[in-house]
Order: sequence, then structure tokens, then C-alpha cells
Amino acid sequence: MKNYTITVNGNVYDVTVEEKGAGAAPAARAAAPIPAAAPVAAPAPAAAPKAAAGAGSIEVKAGAAGKVFKIEASVGQSVQAGDAVVIIEAMKMEIPVVAPEAGTVASIDVAVGDAIEAGAVLATLN
Repeated sequence: MKNYTITVNGNVYDVTVEEKGAGAAPAARAAAPIPAAAPVAAPAPAAAPKAAAGAGSIEVKAGAAGKVFKIEASVGQSVQAGDAVVIIEAMKMEIPVVAPEAGTVASIDVAVGDAIEAGAVLATLN
């Protein structure tokens, strides 16, 4: 089983995908919608440099493979649970990767244009 976070028309959904047998199509099961996140402060410049990797104890991980489209937070910025930290582009969709809990951004471990895999650590929080 794999878990994904998907945003559709501004509504965020946690989705679990389960594979049934060899060669079978995966069956998807959607959970209840997650409340929309609070508005995000002004985004960081697109050419923000990478900070030291692993500086914080809370990891912000990608839910899907894609390319880093935009970095919404900057090192030292305070974020709340659900605030967008990084936006990735996957299959021509912009997918926000949100803070799992409140904290301060300790590091941004990617740059705009980087190719990433699902589960990759994009940033860390303290």
C-alpha cells in the first residue's frame, strides 16, 4: 500500500493505493478531505540557494515524483501545519508539499528545477 496527498481544486485529500495481485490494476481509496491550509506568506525568490541538508528534526517529504516548481518557504521562516513549503510539478499539475506540523524551516534541500522521487526529503523543520 502506498499513501499519497493529492490536491484537487484547492481541497487536499490523503489517498491510499493498494495493489491487488500481480499485474492487477491498483485500487484507490480516498479519505475525507483535509481542511484547506491558511494563506501562505510571500514566496521566497525562485533562485533560493540550497541550505545544509538534514539541519532540522522534522522532515518535509515529497508525496510524488516530479520536478521542483517553486519554493514557497525560506530558511528561518515560521510555518504552521499545512502551510506549503515546496511546490512540485508532476504530470502537468502543481502539487503543494506542506509542513506536517508547525515549526521553523531549518533547511531547504532542493532547488527549483531539481528532479525528485516520491518520499524524497525536500526540507526540514525544527
